[in-house]
Amino acid sequence: MKFSAFDESAMRRALELAARGLYSTHPNPRVGAVLARDDEIVGEGWHERAGGPHAEPIAIRSAGERARGSTAYVTLEPCSHHGRTPPCVDVLLASGVRRVVYAVGDPNPKVNGAGAKRLKEAGVIVHSGLMSTEAEGLNAGFMMRMRIGRPFVRLKTGASLDGRTALANGASRWITSEASRADVQHWRAQSGAVLTSANTVLADDPRLDVRIDTDRQPLRVVLDRRRRVRKTAKILAPPGDVLLFAAANRKKRGADEEMLGAARIERVRTARSNLDLGRVMQRLGELEVNEVLVECGPKLAGALFAAGLVDEWLLYVAPMLLGRDAKPLAALPRLAKLADAPRFELRETLTIGADLRLRLVPRKD
Repeated sequence: MKFSAFDESAMRRALELAARGLYSTHPNPRVGAVLARDDEIVGEGWHERAGGPHAEPIAIRSAGERARGSTAYVTLEPCSHHGRTPPCVDVLLASGVRRVVYAVGDPNPKVNGAGAKRLKEAGVIVHSGLMSTEAEGLNAGFMMRMRIGRPFVRLKTGASLDGRTALANGASRWITSEASRADVQHWRAQSGAVLTSANTVLADDPRLDVRIDTDRQPLRVVLDRRRRVRKTAKILAPPGDVLLFAAANRKKRGADEEMLGAARIERVRTARSNLDLGRVMQRLGELEVNEVLVECGPKLAGALFAAGLVDEWLLYVAPMLLGRDAKPLAALPRLAKLADAPRFELRETLTIGADLRLRLVPRKD
């Protein structure tokens, strides 16, 4: 299908609308919709939060009578199932739209082609694939959770020019600039969970909450195999929920052992004396977490790389040198051959304050 220049501009607008839900739609996908007649936009809508109206009915309501005979541009295949809101397919059919163009199919098993099928059976012209890459990127976490059952994992680290994250004595405040730290707040805000290790909690006592204007706090997750985190840790304080993963214990436990203050504790199996990271991510997927932002030290970073659980790496590079005894970015096993070195594809570079932010993805070849 060859799309027109107006098709592309309308879908681009729908994607802009969808991005307005970047911080608020979790665990639902970010979706935008545009209605147009005679190459003129007559209605717009976007999904704001779970439980609220979807993008399509909002756009239809804004279009009013002009919705009849229009083309609907939607960033995700319209849903065909009853949830907390009626199926969008029913709303589209009732409005009298003539044509539906969506960017990417919805991998949710409750939809997964059923929305497009119902529209076609009702005589609506349906096209898909317009700006699919952009739509996939906007909902990378939702797509991954629906397809393979785990969240999209984004690792965030800050380092010096010589690839060091802290002095040998553990001091790391502050390597990166205030502007970089402010930028991280936006990545936290769009995540369903922010994850760290007990080592980081004990060394730095971070809060890991969102400190920008948003009405949703991500779940804060701590990997605490040996239950070393204390009740006084800042990460356990409000706002937001906290989940600690500890090693499975065969001994009988009292119910009070499954809480640490207001934090919930779940037990997971271990693998080579460490928590099974694959199972941790699978469990977060079961909890409907779409995106996880990991802020941690070199040990956990190295373990995530080794397990193939880093989907994107945010690396903030500060213009300073910390020396050979400082702590590395990731604790990886010794490599015998250069060919065995993990390699990355650079997706974006951006100057933030005095620092350089790199967005990288692991190379698959």
